[in-house]
Amino acid sequence: MSSNNKQEFYNGMKTGIPIGLGYFAVALTLGIQAKRAGITVIQSALASFGLHASAGEYIAFSLYGAGSGVLIMVLMEIVANARYLLMSCSLSQKIPEDTPIWKRLIMGYFVTDEIFGASMTVPGKLNPYYVFGMIVVASPGWVAGTAVGVALGNTLPGNIVSALSVGLYGMFMACVVPEGKKNRVVALVIVVSFLFSYLSTVIPGIKEVSSGVKIIVLTILIAGVFTIVHPIRELEEGE
Repeated sequence: MSSNNKQEFYNGMKTGIPIGLGYFAVALTLGIQAKRAGITVIQSALASFGLHASAGEYIAFSLYGAGSGVLIMVLMEIVANARYLLMSCSLSQKIPEDTPIWKRLIMGYFVTDEIFGASMTVPGKLNPYYVFGMIVVASPGWVAGTAVGVALGNTLPGNIVSALSVGLYGMFMACVVPEGKKNRVVALVIVVSFLFSYLSTVIPGIKEVSSGVKIIVLTILIAGVFTIVHPIRELEEGE
């Protein structure tokens, strides 16, 4: 590993620390849900390593506990986690063109809302080792949190779990707010996204739609409109 890649890896680890702590707190609640569904500590840890998605895991654990079939679970996971396809496509445009396929696969496997958000705030091209640094800290926090949640069962007070999980949302805000300060268009996109996300939770007929589908539709619509209205100037060669 080159010295530059090592530095990017360490920088990624620093960024991944608050992500991992937030994941641990959120995953505790998933572990409690897994416990209710009759899932063991080992099974929950393997599930979290195979599916880095809070909504997706909650759906999976709930359906498993309700005795749903495998086909139903698979279809629900596709709907709930389809937004990661959009994130992966976006990340593929930010990394160097000569990035090996194995690095792309690792990045795609571990992509989450928070890792994606932190990656997109990196100026210029994204070094994959920066993402790898975040992964080695964030992923264990997610897996361990779920396992500990199962072990604790319902003994941990809900208000403590809620308080801990606030840190994750604060970290995500720390990713998007600075970009909004730099660019008024980005700031407007953030405000519009918050507004329409809220409206999608209160408008009859729309609020019943799954969160995964709403995220995909809103992402495509808002990003598409602003791309047309305020297109990003392509960087000239050598700039």
